[in-house]
Formats: sequence, structure tokens, C-alpha cells
Amino acid sequence: MEPLTTTPAVRARMSRQRSRDTDVEVALRKLLHASGLRYRVHRRPVKGVRREADIVFGPARVAVFVDGCFWHGCPEHATWPKNNAEFWRTKIEGNRTRDRDTDTRLADAGWLAVRVWEHESPVEAAVRIGVLVQSRRDAGKASGRPVSSDA
Repeated sequence: MEPLTTTPAVRARMSRQRSRDTDVEVALRKLLHASGLRYRVHRRPVKGVRREADIVFGPARVAVFVDGCFWHGCPEHATWPKNNAEFWRTKIEGNRTRDRDTDTRLADAGWLAVRVWEHESPVEAAVRIGVLVQSRRDAGKASGRPVSSDA
């Protein structure tokens, strides 16, 4: 593979991109906590699967991923850079493939993967996640599976 051609300004901007504790992620966590939900942060939901979720509700088996529009190829906001186009197309498509694989692996292990795009309203995402977590807790209680309110 050829070395990437880039400018010092682009290199500096990309190096400042956060992979965890982004503004959207922190806002979402605050809303979830304020609504009474408890969770773990940046954990691997399933042993043996080297994928880390941003927010994990253990007993309910819900893993939340906050995906950046650029990095994960958002259907509404994805942009395809002109510089190093082949590299970025491969990188972003690889991220999409890995995301689908992660969702499948988690589902196979009895988990629900929830994807939140960075452009989504944290309030709406928190409501959606709260409903899903509560319904999974209720289903667990109905089935006799032990479920606690803790993460």
C-alpha cells in the first residue's frame, strides 16, 4: 500500500479525534443515568469477542454503540474524502463490515446491539434505549431468568 498523502493540518485534526467519551456519548450517558438506568462503560459484552461497546447493560444484555457519521459511514452524513479515496473507502467499508459482524456475534450470544449515530438527538436515543432495556428486563423476569437493576 502506498503511503498516505496528507497535510500537517489534516494529520493534527485526525489525531485529535476521540474514540471514547465523545460529547454525544457523554450526553447520552448522563441522560440514561438521570433516568435511573445503571450501566458499565467501554466493556466487552461477550467474552471471546474482541469488540467493546460504549455502554453496556449487563443483566438486560443490551450493548450500545455510539457511531461517528464519518467513521461508520452514516447513510445520511457519510462523506467520501477525495484525498486517499481508496484508503478511506476501504477503511469505512471495513468498519461497516465489522459493525455488522459485531451485531451478529452479540445476537448469537443473546445480546441486543443498539446503534446510535452521532447526529441523533441524545434525548431521543436515551428514550429508545430505556424502552429496550426495560423490555428486555421485563422479558427476563417473565422467563424466570435472574435480572437485576444493576449493570
